[in-house]
Amino acid sequence: MESAHPTAAPDPRRWEALALVCVAMFMTVLDVSIVNVALPSIKTSLHVSEDTLQWVLIAYTITFGGLLLLGGRAADLLGRRRMFMVGMALFSAASLVCGLAGSIGVLIAARAVQGIGAAIVSPATLAIITTTFEEGSERNKALGVWGAMGGSGAAAGVLFGGILTKYAGWEWIFFVNVPVGALVLALTRPVVRESRIAGLRGFDAGGAVTITSSLALLVYAISKAPQIGWGAAHTIEELIGAAVLLAAFVVIETRHRSPIVPFSIFRVRTVTGANVCGFFLGAVVFANFFLLTLYVQQVLGYTALRTGLTFLATAGTVIPVAGLSQALVTKVGVRPVMTIGLALITGGMLWYTQIPTHGSFGTHLLPGYLMVGVGMAFAFIPMSIAALAGVEPHEAGLASGLINTSQQIGGALGVAIAASVAFTHAGTLLASGHSQAQAQTSGFALGFWVLAGISAASVLSCLALVRGSELVLEPATVAV
Repeated sequence: MESAHPTAAPDPRRWEALALVCVAMFMTVLDVSIVNVALPSIKTSLHVSEDTLQWVLIAYTITFGGLLLLGGRAADLLGRRRMFMVGMALFSAASLVCGLAGSIGVLIAARAVQGIGAAIVSPATLAIITTTFEEGSERNKALGVWGAMGGSGAAAGVLFGGILTKYAGWEWIFFVNVPVGALVLALTRPVVRESRIAGLRGFDAGGAVTITSSLALLVYAISKAPQIGWGAAHTIEELIGAAVLLAAFVVIETRHRSPIVPFSIFRVRTVTGANVCGFFLGAVVFANFFLLTLYVQQVLGYTALRTGLTFLATAGTVIPVAGLSQALVTKVGVRPVMTIGLALITGGMLWYTQIPTHGSFGTHLLPGYLMVGVGMAFAFIPMSIAALAGVEPHEAGLASGLINTSQQIGGALGVAIAASVAFTHAGTLLASGHSQAQAQTSGFALGFWVLAGISAASVLSCLALVRGSELVLEPATVAV
């Protein structure tokens, strides 16, 4: 139940609860990128083709991105702590199966289940923070920690993936989740208080089916597009199918008395702005790590371990700068800090457009790594705060699911677009007589030009849509 009293006593174990949900969030974000570095080892170990291997990534992305909205609303209705524990149990068990997988089929199926668990855990973590900490400086501090963990997770995934693959084997990128997940589960019930919407009036099954199917089909289509082509009949049919399902969802939501996504949440312009910016930011960040990983390994010839270590510059920057970010948000507001963060990420993309065939880490990569690290800390934290601006406690899971969905769908689309641009351009140059290294470098550089444009659009969206006046400063309702 959620307290109706706005001055309910703060949860004495709220910081312990924050630590638990942040660890869980870090694990789910980590698993988006940690597999990238291990793919060559998985290919050799399980004897699979490139076309089949990509499903290790796609299976996780489809279920994670497709089920986030449903996971967020389920947390509101069935209990945030309960769904958090269900998701962690599912994620941890699937991780164990992934590590034990003796065939590619088992690995892909387990990765899909992992994505389901992540789709339940991810929105529940932010909803727990929202209903545990009072709105204002204390919640900003909590979101600063949460944002640092989430923002550094993608970069840390490349780092940890390289280390574990080199010294323990690819199986351990999955096995490591099992003891951590078990510890989180053991501590959750005594530390995290339960909260949910009082009085469930009926579940919106039609809305749940249509939005989940639409998002899953959309993620599938854009994930496959770089291989089969954006103009291919299958791609067009799948995109049309996703659009039809989305239209059906909108119709259902406008007529259902208890919709899974009440559209009234978008009346707060800052919430809408945060989700638009989150979509663009997800596209840029995920595609950035994808292109950089390929450039560093395929052009510069770095090993998996050395590649992972280079990303320590970004992951190590996000965490300390996150404290400064949340302090600035409390002092000067969301929009200025977010704008600076998104502008710095844009600068990082522009820096990468100049990558040479014979590049060095210190001269050609490190400045961009640092710009992106600072930019992520300055962007993710105010974005999380803006995504919850004026949101009632009973919609905390919904708002959390929305911002996570925006970022994941944006990430899938960003990687697909960047990969298509880079690989197509590289193929054209190879056909015209350029060397492999020259063609790949030029392809990656063009991909970064595209990402710089997307990132610039995020800056403009922030300036146009995010309003500091819509951020409620009074203490919020606290879950009991």
